[in-house]
Amino acid sequence: MSHDHSHHVNNYNQAFAIGISLNIVFVIIEASFGIFADSLALIADAGHNLSDVISLLLAWGANRLAAKHSTEKRTYGLRRLTILASLSSAILLLVALGGISWEAFGRLFDPQPVQGAIIIGVAAIGVVINTVTAMLFMKDQKHDLNIRAAYLHMAADAGISLGVVIAGVAILLTGWLWLDPVLSLLIVLVILIGTWNLLKESIHLSIDGVPQGTDILAIQNYLTGLKNVAEIHDLHVWALSTTETALTVHLITTDEKIDNDFLLQAQQQLHDKFDIEHVTIQVENLSSENYCVLNRPECI
Repeated sequence: MSHDHSHHVNNYNQAFAIGISLNIVFVIIEASFGIFADSLALIADAGHNLSDVISLLLAWGANRLAAKHSTEKRTYGLRRLTILASLSSAILLLVALGGISWEAFGRLFDPQPVQGAIIIGVAAIGVVINTVTAMLFMKDQKHDLNIRAAYLHMAADAGISLGVVIAGVAILLTGWLWLDPVLSLLIVLVILIGTWNLLKESIHLSIDGVPQGTDILAIQNYLTGLKNVAEIHDLHVWALSTTETALTVHLITTDEKIDNDFLLQAQQQLHDKFDIEHVTIQVENLSSENYCVLNRPECI
């Protein structure tokens, strides 16, 4: 049975390193020019980009630690850190959004002059840097919540930076200073919408919810349809990490002996059909008088 247990750690070491380096440089540039131009939009976006750097560091560290072998005290290793890193990233972003909103509402009622040309130039650099960084994580963002977090943050930032460029041009043409705080609030809204699904899925996985895209009913139908299987119970499916799914189940069979080939085939099919990496199956005999203690309605 050949399973792919790679966590894409080696593949993404370079991507994380490049993305973090580019964004640290951009945060320094954007914050400096934001202070010089007295632009809340630039300062707000610099603060958000700083939270993205921290999020990238969390995701990178979690991915590397997830590759470590299990120990006697941590029998699953450190795989779950990838889920906790995604959750921490989402929470960190929500805190940053609260601070940005507070400042933006203050500026909305007391607009301050800004230098549109500087906003345009710095934000244009942000469009390039964030687009390049997002492309580094595009390949596997649908299969790894950590990679998706990095991709969504960078893709959103690229769009937001483009919006800053457009608003800067509008300020130069119209002189409407209120565009700066309004743009900051739009930044908050766009990021909040983009992060909401990430937050929900991170919480869901952290409490051992069935991973998104895993059809539990289809799994039940497959297992009950196996040869000589009379019924199943104690079925559990959860995420070991943002890239690995685990399953445990008890099968009651009419066969009097344990068939290792049967178990191997079931494990292989659960991997190939449902992308479940870690399968544990307990086989019980239908005619046995010693019924399983977990085969009761009150059991989980």
